[in-house]
Amino acid sequence: MSEQNPVLTPSQLNTLARDLLESAFPLLWVEGELGNITRPGSGHLYFTLKDARAQVRCAMFKPKSQWLKFVPREGLKVLGRGRLTLYEARGDYQLVLDHMEEAGEGALRRAFEALKSKLEAEGLFDPARKRPLPAFTRRLAVITSPTGAAVRDVLSVLSRRCPLLDVEILPSLVQGETAAAQIADLLRRAGASGRYDAVLLARGGGSLEDLWAFNDERLVRAIAASPVPVVSAVGHETDFTLADFAADVRAPTPSVAAELLVPDRRDLQARLRALQARLATLQRHRLRQAMQSADRAALRLQAQSPQARLLALRQRQDGLRRRLDALWRERLQARHAQLRHAAAVLRAHHPARSLAQLQARLQRLQPRPQAAVARVLQRDALKLRALARSLEACSPLATVTRGYSILSRADDGRLLHSVAEAAPGDRLQARVRDGVLAVTVDEVRPDIPDA
Repeated sequence: MSEQNPVLTPSQLNTLARDLLESAFPLLWVEGELGNITRPGSGHLYFTLKDARAQVRCAMFKPKSQWLKFVPREGLKVLGRGRLTLYEARGDYQLVLDHMEEAGEGALRRAFEALKSKLEAEGLFDPARKRPLPAFTRRLAVITSPTGAAVRDVLSVLSRRCPLLDVEILPSLVQGETAAAQIADLLRRAGASGRYDAVLLARGGGSLEDLWAFNDERLVRAIAASPVPVVSAVGHETDFTLADFAADVRAPTPSVAAELLVPDRRDLQARLRALQARLATLQRHRLRQAMQSADRAALRLQAQSPQARLLALRQRQDGLRRRLDALWRERLQARHAQLRHAAAVLRAHHPARSLAQLQARLQRLQPRPQAAVARVLQRDALKLRALARSLEACSPLATVTRGYSILSRADDGRLLHSVAEAAPGDRLQARVRDGVLAVTVDEVRPDIPDA
C-alpha cells in the first residue's frame, strides 16, 4: 500500500464517516411515518422514519422523549428535528432527534404562532380594549353546533342557574373549511341586530386541526369588532385558540362560560332579600325623620298661633293678679299691725277720746287698699282686651278667614314671603280657613316693576 492510501480500521473509518456526516448536515427537519418503535428500559426511544421508497433509523434519548405531547404509534406521520450522525459500533447512520410532533399539527402550530404574532402586533389581543360582561344578561346568543355536547352543557347550566334568561341558539358549523366564515357572519349579524347583551362561542374539545376554524383571521377580526361582549368557550381547558385571545372573556369550558354569563338564582334571591331589608330599614328611618319634622313644625306653629299667645298672656295676668293680691294682703296685715300697736300706745298714754278717733280713722282707711287693687285689676283688664284686639287684627288666621291663604314649605314649615324663595317642583302647604292644602309649584312668575 502507498502512503497516499493508508489502511484504516473499521472504527477509524466510522469515525471519519461520522465527522463527515455531522459537518455536512446541519440541524434539519424530516417528515415521515413512524415504524419499528421500541423503548427499552433505559427510556430512550428508537424507531424508523419512512416513506414509500426509503427509511432512516432514528433515536430520541430519554431527556427529550419524555416531553413528547403525543404517544408514538406505528404508522403515525410525524415531523422531527435533529442532526444526522453515525453509530460507530454498528456502522449505521441515524438521525438523533431533539423534537418531534405530529406532522399535520406541527404545520398548523407554526401557522398559529405566525398569525398570533401578527394580530397581537395590531392590538387585537390588547386587554385594554376588552369589555366587561353585563351585570345581568337578559338575552344571550349562543353560536354553536345545535347537535353537539357543548350546547347541551350550556343549556343545562343556564336553566339551572337562571331560568328566566332568554337564550337563542344560532346554529353553525364548528369544524371544516366553511365553519369560520359561517361563525363570523352569524357574529356580525348578532351584533348588528341589537337584540343581545352578550354572544357565546361554544365548541367541545378536539385536536388543533379540529379547532382550526376558531384560528381563522376573519373570525378573529369579527370578534374584535363585535359591538357586544363575546365569550369564547372553545375546546377543553388546555386548548387555546386565537378566538380566545380576541374575545372579551375566555372560559375554559362551555359550562364555565354559562356560569360566568349569569348569576346563580340563589345568589340573586339572597341579594333581593338583603335589598328588601335595607329598603324597609331606610323607609322606617325616613318615616321617623318625617314624623319628627312634623312634630317640630306643629310645635313651632302652635308657639306662633294667636290663641297660644293670648293664653300665655292670660296666664301671666293671673299670676300678676295673684302676686298683687298677696302683696296687698301683706301690706294690709302690716298696716293693721301698726295701727293695733298705735292703738295700744294711745290707750296707755291718751284718753278714750283719742282712741275713738283712731278707730274711726282706721275704719275710713280700710277700704282704700281694696279700691286700689280693684283699680289696678280694671286697668290690666283694659290693657289685655286692647292687646287681644291688636293680636286679632295682626293674626294670620284672621287674614285666612277673609279668603286669603298662608304658604309654607312642606318639609320644614318655613313661611314664604317672596317668589324668590320657591322654585318649580317645590312642595308647599297652603293654609286656608278650614284646613291645609298640599300644592306643588309648576311655575314662578315674579312681578315686573313698573317703568
